[in-house]
Amino acid sequence: MSRRLFAGTVLGGLVTAGAAAWGASADSGAAAAGSRRGRAAEGEMRGMWVATVANRDWPSRTGLSASRQRAELLELLDVAVERRLNAVMFQVRPAADAFWPSPYEPWSSYLTGTQGKNPGWDPLGTAVAEAHARGLQLHAWFNPYRVAGHTDPARLAATHPVRRNPGWAVAYGGKLYYNPGLPEVRAFVQKAMLDAVRRYPVDAVHFDDYFYPYPVAGQAFDDDEAYREHGGDFPDRAAWRRGNTDRLVREMADQIKRIRPGTQFGISPFGVWRNASTDPLGSDTRAGVETYDDLYADTRTWVRENWIDYIVPQLYWEVGNSAADYAKLLPWWAKVAQGSGTRLYVGEALYKAGDPAQPAAWRDPAELSRHLTLARDHPQVRGHVFFAAKEVAEDGAGAMERVVADHYRERVAPPA
Repeated sequence: MSRRLFAGTVLGGLVTAGAAAWGASADSGAAAAGSRRGRAAEGEMRGMWVATVANRDWPSRTGLSASRQRAELLELLDVAVERRLNAVMFQVRPAADAFWPSPYEPWSSYLTGTQGKNPGWDPLGTAVAEAHARGLQLHAWFNPYRVAGHTDPARLAATHPVRRNPGWAVAYGGKLYYNPGLPEVRAFVQKAMLDAVRRYPVDAVHFDDYFYPYPVAGQAFDDDEAYREHGGDFPDRAAWRRGNTDRLVREMADQIKRIRPGTQFGISPFGVWRNASTDPLGSDTRAGVETYDDLYADTRTWVRENWIDYIVPQLYWEVGNSAADYAKLLPWWAKVAQGSGTRLYVGEALYKAGDPAQPAAWRDPAELSRHLTLARDHPQVRGHVFFAAKEVAEDGAGAMERVVADHYRERVAPPA
């Protein structure tokens, strides 16, 4: 199940090359547009995720020729420009693998169909160069701990780190994960991800919502041995796990700045930190998953303590949702970001628009546009990121077209 579909289930900046491409269009008019221009002067994030896991957005299938893969990638970048977006979050390490020639982890199977097989070109290097040529930021999107969508290490490439270090992996919920409780794992995954930062002038390092895995009923994540060895300084296992995640975030932030100053570090967590019924500091929600307690990710602290440059909470619910109302979560996150040095962008569920399986609100093409209208009342919101590229391109329900018409009448530079 994808992270975006899971969100429904549980509820029951620095462009160098190409920067000159951002100029105001001839569009003008309404007072609202003037208001948008005021914010645009400071930079406004207009992003889209390009998910490569399971070939969700790109490449369209495994085994395509290098030239066809490249053409599809450039088509998506062109779509971003056409929609007046200014940033792309490109998934380059979806499952302990790589979309660049990494010395640490194998080539992704989502390119050729065989993990470790060279696709004959450099997708990340190409994406960075071609995005910048179009005036787009390129945020390299990494998943720190997911290893595989199965539990059999023998199915991994012979060179895979888990084949050499089987004790690093935990089988849980039918999948394999690196164990976040092992210091050597945390050091390794950082080294693997930071290789891309050293090689390419990416504008940001981007994490999604997966740290410890989403809970699976009736199963326990087996980190007993790691907890016995490394958890002595913490009051309980939950605090230790949060400490492990905090270390990853803080260490990555420090190393990114040291390796490539000016490169941002952003995270896109599940949209509910804690429900108010759990913690008075939490949101007026009744979500079945809370990042603090279930994913061991203290996202509120990361913002308040300025550990990261930006946060993109996945607010993937409609206005009026009974368990997680967009109109209530938006001001909650704005208050969290207020006075901090962390920029707040909002993750938007474009993929839900027009889906008959979703609540009725999503069959109205104006639902997403209403989200952006609400955000105007909260100056802490510095932009939006849309999931995902396939829907930005196809836009069967017309929701993206409505967003562009109502809110993106001019091209603007992203936050620097």
